Amino acid sequence: MDVFLMIRRDKTTIFTDAKETTPLIDVKRIIEGITKVPPENQRLFREDQPMTDDNKTLGDYGMNTNNAKAQDPATLGLVYKKDDGEWEPLHIEPLSTPPDLPDVMKQQDSAQHVEQPAA
Repeated sequence: MDVFLMIRRDKTTIFTDAKETTPLIDVKRIIEGITKVPPENQRLFREDQPMTDDNKTLGDYGMNTNNAKAQDPATLGLVYKKDDGEWEPLHIEPLSTPPDLPDVMKQQDSAQHVEQPAA
């Protein structure tokens, strides 16, 4: 079955899907195709825990059709290895939220209704 992923790093978000049986290394290859960063220089995180075994599947890491849906994808963090061999810290910018609706667009209170003329 398909699982849907939202892979986040800083202000970057990658949406992709894969099978529960997809090994983590294949997910890193998908990321490489987009970012041009090789898999050995990538580290993925699930709920702030590093996913260190590239041979484990997404299902082994707890991602399945119940918790990685198209309308609510599983979120993975992504970090890269720096030139000095150290890993950068995990940092994900919060997603933006839309501004509040202007008052004229908010639903009016039902007590403030217009009287209909008598016929």
